[in-house]
Amino acid sequence: MNLVEILRVSFDALIKNKMRSLLTMLGIIIGVGAVIAMVAVGQGAQASVEAQISSLGMNVLLIFPTSTTRGGVASGAGTGTSLTEDDITAIRDQCPAVAHVSPMIRSGVQVVYGDQNWGTSAQGVTPDYFDIREWQIDKGDEFGDQDVRAASKVCVIGQTVVQQLFDSQNPINATIRLRNIPFKVIGTLKPKGQNMMGQDQDDIILLPYTTLAKRIMGTIRNWSVTASATTKEMIPEAQNEMTQLLRSRHKLAPTDDNDFTIRNQTEIADASTQTTKIMTTLLGSIASVSLLVGGIGIMNIMLVSVTERTREIGIRKAIGARKGDILGQFLMEAIVMSVLGGFLGIALGVTGSSLISRFAGWPTYTSTSSIFASVIFSMAVGVFFGYYPARKAASLNPIEALRYE
Repeated sequence: MNLVEILRVSFDALIKNKMRSLLTMLGIIIGVGAVIAMVAVGQGAQASVEAQISSLGMNVLLIFPTSTTRGGVASGAGTGTSLTEDDITAIRDQCPAVAHVSPMIRSGVQVVYGDQNWGTSAQGVTPDYFDIREWQIDKGDEFGDQDVRAASKVCVIGQTVVQQLFDSQNPINATIRLRNIPFKVIGTLKPKGQNMMGQDQDDIILLPYTTLAKRIMGTIRNWSVTASATTKEMIPEAQNEMTQLLRSRHKLAPTDDNDFTIRNQTEIADASTQTTKIMTTLLGSIASVSLLVGGIGIMNIMLVSVTERTREIGIRKAIGARKGDILGQFLMEAIVMSVLGGFLGIALGVTGSSLISRFAGWPTYTSTSSIFASVIFSMAVGVFFGYYPARKAASLNPIEALRYE
């Protein structure tokens, strides 16, 4: 028998028992659908995390004052006061692997415009910050170095602040008040959405750090610094240059711990994506158990089919069917059921992942590779679990098969 004939006979046998064939395929359908849907949820979460990391800017390095130890008591990240303006200037001038550098100071503020008010975060930075974060201006313009030197009362506001204070009005050149001090809005930021911690990145007001320090805070308690490397490949070099420079400037002995901490975006990204990859693998592994159950169901039904069709097998062998023909026929039936179940499972998985995204609000991403892998896996299930019943059918003695009632 050729392949076409084997396929025809296999389909005929399955069609004769439509309901049984459908119920047998159900395990594969549910298994493949569950795998695709769960992997889509995991990959969607991973893509969401990667997008949030990218929104922080590329090649970013964060420097915090930290690791000071006094009297046996160690302070944590961001609690020290070891970083200064001179450190930032030195990094800008003496670290060739660093493209941009900006101080960062924060203060919670209540911003007022007309009869509207909103509690938000004011962040003092330099113009380099816009390049580091790759944060583009939506309307208006950003402040410049002259504004930093003059501690100008100008600001750039995020989209959340725009919505809360101005609604449909144009905020450019409007005057808002921060702690009863008037500030001119010279620009608005393009939206970035939430970060990895679920915080709204658009709920922010950016202003020159000198303005925030002198006019609002009165003093600078905690400096932190953000910088960017010239390229992604230069991140380790930039981190090493800043580490050596700051240790030298802070006069730390070789045995002294750093009084600062430098973290790079790659470390943050690797840790976050590794977590989502583990979750994706776990979800896919749990869902694939149902594929195993579906394969066992195929084996069970094929064994029943061999028993029911013992006399048919004997007749086929008596009129010249070879052992390979019988093996191929029953194996093909198992493969056809698993592959058909696989395709129906793909439709179920894609539909299910879309429904999860729509109604549960979870990000999902159905990749071509997961669909392709599901088809291959369902075929493998058919071959693996169909081989034993097919081999049993092919090994039947034709005389005993003809005498079987």
